[in-house]
This record gives sequence, structure tokens and C-alpha cells, in this order.
Amino acid sequence: MMDNHTQTFIEEAFELLSDLEEALLELEENPGNSELIGRVFRALHTIKGSGAMFGFEDVAHFTHTIETVFDDVREGRLPVTEELVSLTLKARDLIRLMIEAPSDEASLPQDAQTLIDSFRRIADGKNPQPTPTQDPNNDSKGKEASSLPQQRPECTFRVRFTPSADIFLTGTNPLLLLNELNFLGDCRAFANLDGIPHLDDIDPERCYVSWDIILTTDRGMDAIKDVFIFIDDASVVDISMIDSEDSSLVEEETKKLGEILVERQDIGTEELARTLSEKKKLGEILVEKGLVSKEKVEAALIEQEQLRKVKKTPKTEEGAASSLRVPAEKLDTLVNLVGELVTVQARLTQMASLFNNPELVSIAEEVERLTGDLRDNTLNIRMLPIGTTFGRFKRLVRDLSQELGREVEMTTEGAETELDKTVIERLNDPLVHLIRNSMDHGIEAPDVRESLGKPRAGMLHIAARHSGAYVLIEITDDGAGIDKEAIRRKAVERGLIAADMELQDKEIFSLIFAPGFSTSETVTSVSGRGVGMDVVKRTIDNLRGSVEINSEKGEGTTVTLKLPLTLAIIEGLLVEIDRQFFILPLTIVQECVELSREDVELSHGRDIANIRGEIVPYIRLRESFAIKGTRPDIEQIVITGVERSRIGLVVDNVIGEHQTVIKSLGKVYRDIEGVSGATILGDGTVALIMDVARLTDAAYAGAGLAMAN
Repeated sequence: MMDNHTQTFIEEAFELLSDLEEALLELEENPGNSELIGRVFRALHTIKGSGAMFGFEDVAHFTHTIETVFDDVREGRLPVTEELVSLTLKARDLIRLMIEAPSDEASLPQDAQTLIDSFRRIADGKNPQPTPTQDPNNDSKGKEASSLPQQRPECTFRVRFTPSADIFLTGTNPLLLLNELNFLGDCRAFANLDGIPHLDDIDPERCYVSWDIILTTDRGMDAIKDVFIFIDDASVVDISMIDSEDSSLVEEETKKLGEILVERQDIGTEELARTLSEKKKLGEILVEKGLVSKEKVEAALIEQEQLRKVKKTPKTEEGAASSLRVPAEKLDTLVNLVGELVTVQARLTQMASLFNNPELVSIAEEVERLTGDLRDNTLNIRMLPIGTTFGRFKRLVRDLSQELGREVEMTTEGAETELDKTVIERLNDPLVHLIRNSMDHGIEAPDVRESLGKPRAGMLHIAARHSGAYVLIEITDDGAGIDKEAIRRKAVERGLIAADMELQDKEIFSLIFAPGFSTSETVTSVSGRGVGMDVVKRTIDNLRGSVEINSEKGEGTTVTLKLPLTLAIIEGLLVEIDRQFFILPLTIVQECVELSREDVELSHGRDIANIRGEIVPYIRLRESFAIKGTRPDIEQIVITGVERSRIGLVVDNVIGEHQTVIKSLGKVYRDIEGVSGATILGDGTVALIMDVARLTDAAYAGAGLAMAN
């Protein structure tokens, strides 16, 4: 049984390995970026130290060799090469394997020693190299171009800047220097105006102002000195450290105003002692006695406030407690409990309206409000940025590029878009298959692309964005596109369609999702077996989403996945058929219209309705679920939007909106077409949740009809 500390190490190690992989892939594109080199080194160093602490000695020993190599890279003794990045990526995979299967449970891979020997060979062949400089394309916001990133303690400095009177004549603007200091950290500047003469005596070409600056930064004193490196000799710059995280300068209490003034040499110790015997505030007394100017007192107060602020603000290490690591199982339990609470709240609301007691109704409304807030906050806890999934695909694209002989540039957009963690977890495999398809079937070889007038490197773009209660994910490439005629021929061969059947582009592309369908003539290690796209469609359908393909031959392909934000609780429309209740996802409901017997007779036996001049087909849920009974004289059609098509569902009554807690069905009901789950109503009645996309597909397949667009 694994103890909690070991489990915590494993979770943090996996996060570090993910960050390591991301940094290595970026480093391959920007080998001179010292910040990325620092990220790689710190990840390796942390894994090594933590591994040894928690008993993963093999991990610590193996990682030590790689860490040593990247220490040489940090110091400029080794360059970043494609070979080094490739070896480190292999080592990263091996470290993960070591953590997942420790040496006492499974033997280490045979190539472990081979990797160590390769790193040692690189280290033994090192030559002195100039220190790598900051990538000019990297937005460092004022960081030192020549300094390598190191973990420095955060310190507070006092900078007293007294420019020479003739500083303007040298072309220097002191305000620009203050702006540079502001980029280094938390900066407070105070202008000393004592030297400004009367208006008649002012020379506009001379500088009469000096500045006191309090700067809290982790960049070190050298970074501050570099800001003033081109200041003329007549200017005075005095830099002193007044507080530090890891030095004896840290004190339990913030320095008093008098101590700061004495330390700054603005007042003598004896003058301070005489003044302290008076009852007024020290600053007021000093100003009244003319011992210091009001501006200097205000500057000292700013310094005191900055020091107090620094001491009260939690440092990075301490601030980690502001976030909490919670096992996914606990979050799932919390969501389930909130779901049960939503059901109970619905029962309370129903009972309150039944008894028509104003006081009880008021309580029910308050409980409903609080339950809604609790539901929203609980679901937000489960929301994760999809960028964590996008990051994994950079490695996949890199490896496939080498395997297939392609040159591919992958870009992403909308990484901050959030989805329910359950959706993200189940989305990984479909996205992997779509990317592999784009790489193998879509993007051409570099020589072929060049002959077609395209750039040698293909483009693969993954984008995510919100669209109402859904998230749209697009996988776009600029490759060969999809050959519609090839799909048609293959579909005719397999008997999926008739040879003379006319299909629109969307219907042709949908044939790709048939089980075992593939137009590839050869089977490779990547694709060609006809296994995958049907699994993609089934997985997305199970997530209550949809897949759409758009392609132009020779120009590229875009696959769009439409996914719900969450799988736990949805807003639904409650409908009834002969005292049987059903829930339709509110996000696909467009409108509700009446269907009278006269309307049915005018359609001459066809299940279509004229909605303001538009012909919309409909399905009778009464017939789909074999519900007996007499239809009412006036029925209701719920118009829904499914994959850009409008389809109606005929029910007896539309009851209204309903907050729906989704309950999964048992194994016996898992394969029922058109049902995605169930929910419990306020009175304990079970209502089925409709999967409208599957319901319409099944209905049209059974009737042999083509769905109208």
C-alpha cells in the first residue's frame, strides 16, 4: 500500500515530467533560450532530489547524469542540439516508466544504460561555448539578456538616484530608467523636490529632481546596476539591500520610521532621541523642527509601507498552500452529492407549490437559489483548461514527423478554454487519432508539397473556443484534403451506398465513420486498417457531442468536435407523453410549436411540418418508444438543431425547463438507441434523457429516409 507522501511525489513528478517535455519541445525550436534551459534543469533537479527522498534511488541516479549535462548547458559549455533533445525526451519517458514501475516491482528497460552512455558521451565531448543569450523573440520584459535564470531569493533594495543637473544634455530621460526598474519587480518611487528653485530661477534644460526608489525583486543587485550602466559620472546612484528572504536582514517587525531615517542618514541619532520625547507623530515633529523636509518623511513612510507589504505577502513557496490538491474521486463524490441535493430541492419546490404555503414557498425559493450557486461552483471546480491536453500533442507531432518523414508545424489556439475534467480525459484518444490521420493521410511529404507550390512544412492547427453551452475543437491541416470520389467508390464497393445514389458533401464525409472504412491502399504503423474514425464518432457521441468534417481537395481538412461543457448536470426541457416523462437537452431546443390534426392531414401521411414556410421533418416519440394511448387533438413539436439540421420531436405536452441531474443507465439499457441517461424528478418519477442525434439516425435508418438539411 502506497503512503500519502509517495503518492504526492508521484503526482508532482508526473506534472514535472509534463513540464519537462513541453520545455524540451520549445527548446528544440529556440536552442538559445536560457529560460527554457533553466526550466529543463530545474525539473530534472527537482525530480532527482525528490526521488532520492522518497526511495526512488534508481530515478535519482539516472536523472543525476542528465542533470549534469544540462548544468553544462546552463554554463555555456555544451550547446543544445537535436540529438540532446531527442535523448532527453527518451530519458523523460524512461523516468516515467521507472516511477510507474519501480525496480522492485518490474525490471528497468534494457536501454537505460545505453541512454546513460549517450549522455556521458555528449558530456565528455563538450567544448567551451559562449554563454547562450536570451532569445530575441522571447518577451522577457526587462530581464537581463546575458544572465541565466537562477533561483534567487527575493530582496528589497533602496535606490537613491540623484541625476546630474546636466543629464538632459546627454540625451538621457530619467523617467525611462524608472520604467526599467518597474519591470524588475514591485517598485515604488518618490520624487524629492527640495532642489527645485523659485520659478524665476528655473533653467528648463537642467534637472533639479532626485528619486528614492524602493524595489522588491528576485533579479539581484546586478540587474539594478545594469539599468544605470550608461548614466554619466556626475550622477549619483546609491543601491543598498534593506531586506532579504534568506539573510539576517529579515526581522520580525518592520523598521520604525526613525530607524529608517537614521539609516538613510537623513537625521542624526541624537536629534532623533530628543524629538522622540514629544507626543506628536515623529514625522510631524521632524518637519516642524526643520530637521528633515516633508518629502523625505513621505519617502521614508513609503519605504516602511513597502517593507511591511513584503513581509505580509506570502512568498512563492508559502503561497503554494493557497491551492489544494484533491483526488479526483473526492470531486466526483462531491458532484454526485450536489446532484442528489438538486433532486431533493426539486422535490421541495414541488411540495411547496402543492401546499401553496407562502412561507414554505419562500424557503423553497431560497434553497433553490443556494443549490444553484452550489451547483455552479462545484461544476467550476471540475473545469480544467484544455491546454493541458494540447501540450501532450507537441510530442506526438514531433515523433510522427520523424517516423513519416514529414515536416509539420503545430500551432494551438484557445488553450485557456475550460472543459469538465471527465470530458477532457475521454477526449485524448479521439484527438490523438485525428492528429495521426492528418499527419498520415492529409499533410504531404516535403518534396510533394514543394512540387505543388506549398511550403515544405505542413501546418497543423488545433483551436478551441466556447459556443454557448458547448466547446468547439477544430483540427485543421493544409494537406491534400479528402478525395470525395475515392470515398464514394469505397462505399459502393462495401455496399454502404448505391452506385447511383446522390449525396451531399456532408453525407459523403460521414461515410468515413463507418466501422472498418479506409481508403488507404497500404497499412502502416500509423493508419490504414480502418480502425479509428468509427471509434472517434462513438466516443464523441457518448460525450453527447458531434463530429463534422469539411474538406477541399488539395487545400486541407478541418474536423470540428462539438462537446458539452459538463456531463454531470444539464439544463433540460421536460416533456410528457401519456404520463411518461422525457428530458431534451435545452441547448439543442430551438422552439416549440403546436401540431393539430388538421396539420397532420395536410401533410398527406408524411411526418413533416410547415414551420413559417420551412419544411421540417419530425419524429413521434410515442411511436419510437411504443407508448400506447390516444394522441391528444393538439400535440406539441419541439424543434431541435442537430448537426446543422432541424428536426422535430412530437410529444403530448411541454412542461417546461428542468435542472437535470444525469444518472447513467445500467448495462441492460446501455445499448438503447436514443437514450443517453435518466434523471429523477421531484416526485420520484424517472425521466429518460434523450440522445436526439442517435434517435434521429436510428429513425431515418429504419425508415430508409435521408435527413433533410
